[in-house]
Amino acid sequence: MSRTGKPAGKDETLTIIESQQLRKSSARPKTPKTHEMGGTAALKDKLERPELVFTDEVKHKTAAIYEQLKSVIVEAEWPKIAPYIAAINDLKAVRNAVILAHNYMTPDIFHGVADFSGDSLQLAKQAAKTDADVIVQCGVHFMAETAKILNPEKTVLIPDMEAGCSLAESITAEDVQALREAYPGVPIVTYVNTSAAVKAQCDICCTSANALQVVESLNADRVIMVPDKYLAQNVAAQTEVEIIAWEGRCEVHERFTAPQLRSFREAVPGLKIIAHPECPPEVLKEADFAGSTSGMIKWVENMKPENVMLVTECSMSDNVAVEHPDVKFIRPCHLCPHMQRITLPKILDSLLMMGKEVHVDPEIAAQARRSVERMISVTK
Repeated sequence: MSRTGKPAGKDETLTIIESQQLRKSSARPKTPKTHEMGGTAALKDKLERPELVFTDEVKHKTAAIYEQLKSVIVEAEWPKIAPYIAAINDLKAVRNAVILAHNYMTPDIFHGVADFSGDSLQLAKQAAKTDADVIVQCGVHFMAETAKILNPEKTVLIPDMEAGCSLAESITAEDVQALREAYPGVPIVTYVNTSAAVKAQCDICCTSANALQVVESLNADRVIMVPDKYLAQNVAAQTEVEIIAWEGRCEVHERFTAPQLRSFREAVPGLKIIAHPECPPEVLKEADFAGSTSGMIKWVENMKPENVMLVTECSMSDNVAVEHPDVKFIRPCHLCPHMQRITLPKILDSLLMMGKEVHVDPEIAAQARRSVERMISVTK
């Protein structure tokens, strides 16, 4: 991309490292993981399940929300959804809880119960300054870990412990240690889509919104970027810094292809295409703009295209469409199976039971916190 958001096609300063080049055995090293705990305090805090009935009171409480969502949720489905939204919003007050929702959440969560929404960078910043006692992370596991890293004294819940990420699973702390041995003195930037243990071994975090800024803030001739190969390639196209990249890929964004985008352009004259930098570089070359999820949303807000296609996880198009009814969204639908694990019933259960709690080893958390906070300070 150029600094205006499009790929420049430069790749001569990019080296991609295969994981097998560094691992000394075929067995995958185990990274310390966070775990679910339901301690004594959590058990005492259990609350009775409310009646999930579409009463006149629930209808009244959720009327404004449905008015906003009626373009993406059919009226016949609302009596099933509304009781969950009403119950969750009531429970937030009881628990002094906030819900942080990633842009890839479904509209019922994103617009119905979220207190704060955004991309990974926005959610990390919000997690760092919330005064709530409980944070419910509606996203994937590394996001909940990041919230816990920045709020060690708070209770952080994730509605489904199995909401993972193909990028986070592609690299371990041991892999980062091997990279340090192979490239002594070269700073390591980790995409926020990694475990706390990986963050703890790296110098600084980045997101798709600030990756270039973070890389250039290091004032180094050479930088290692893990784990997203395509994000690294797209940063390399914008900087003179030599990038050494890991061989990780997002299982959603890697499915998009340049021929697909060209076929959509042919079918929809005047179509504007905006793509996420986790996509392959050849996809970004076909796009009118490339940026993080927050950058894509701002582009739609500012440009107000007649027809637009968001080349990213499918739910985001619905969320943006709710706020821009005059824009027609063309949806090349690829859903993230991990994000889709987060549902209203699971959010309700997490607030009732207080059992899906994320814990990070304090030593790992302290090291990872430095990487995250350094990123936040660079992008203030």
